[in-house]
Amino acid sequence: MQDVFQGGKESSVTNDYMPNDQLIIAGVKYQSRLLVGTGKYKNLEQTRLAIEASGAEIVTVAIRRTNIGQNPDEPNLLDVISPDKYTLLPNTAGCYTAKDAVRTCQLARELLGGHDLVKLEVLGDEKTLFPNIVDTLAAARTLIDDGFKVMVYTSDDPIVAKELEDMGCVSVMPLAAPIGSGLGIRNPYNIQLILEDAKVPIIVDAGVGTASDAAIAMELGCEGVLMNTAIAHAQKPVLMAQAMRKAVEAGREAFNAGRMPKKLYASASSPIDGRFF
Repeated sequence: MQDVFQGGKESSVTNDYMPNDQLIIAGVKYQSRLLVGTGKYKNLEQTRLAIEASGAEIVTVAIRRTNIGQNPDEPNLLDVISPDKYTLLPNTAGCYTAKDAVRTCQLARELLGGHDLVKLEVLGDEKTLFPNIVDTLAAARTLIDDGFKVMVYTSDDPIVAKELEDMGCVSVMPLAAPIGSGLGIRNPYNIQLILEDAKVPIIVDAGVGTASDAAIAMELGCEGVLMNTAIAHAQKPVLMAQAMRKAVEAGREAFNAGRMPKKLYASASSPIDGRFF
C-alpha cells in the first residue's frame, strides 16, 4: 500500500506500480526494453547521441558492415559505444547462408574476447530482406551446439517461432513488417499467437516506423522492440530515439495495467435497472 493525498485528506490505495519489471535475456536483467542498432547514421557522433537518448542497454552491431577492431586504420565503433556501458549484440546482417552467418558469429566471438550473445539473421533475398527460414534453423542449431546464446530474427510464423525456442534460442524476434519498411505492426494476430506459448522473450524486430508502432508492440505483450532505421532515418534521430524510449516504456506499462474491454458503444456508469423514474 502507499499513502496519497486526495482533497487534503490522506488515503490509501493499492500500489500496482511494477518497478522490478525487467527484461531478462540469457539470465541477464535489463531495465530498458528498447534494443537499438548502430547503422545508417550520418556519423559516429550522431550514433552515440541517439543511442544515449534511447536509453537502450543492448546495442546491435553488424559485424560484416561495422568496424569494431578488424580494420585498425578506420574509425572504431567501440570508441563511442563502449562494451563497458552497453551489452553488444553482434548480428549477422548481410548474411544469406547458414555458413556465412555461423562464420560471422565466430568472428564476432574472436573480436570481442569470447562474447557469446549474438543476433542471428539469415536473409532470403535482397529486395524484401525476409528471413531464409531453412538456413536460419540450420544456423541456429549449429551456433547453439557451439555454445552461442542466440537471439534469432525470424518470420511471424508461430510454428517456426516455437521450433526456434524449443531448440534453445534465448529470444525469438519475429518481424512486424519488412526490415527498413517502417510499415508498423502489420499482423498483430500472428504476434499474439507467438506470445501465447512463448517461454523466452519475444522481441519485435523490423518494421517499426514511429513511436506508436513501438507502443503497439509492447501493448501486445512483447518483451521488447529492436529497431535501427526508424531512429537513424528520422529527420531528427536523437529526438526520435527519445520518443521511442518513452513509447516502449508506456506500452509496457499499459500492457501490465490491463486495458479496458473494447465495446461497441459506451455504457452508463451507473445502472438504471430498478429505477422508477
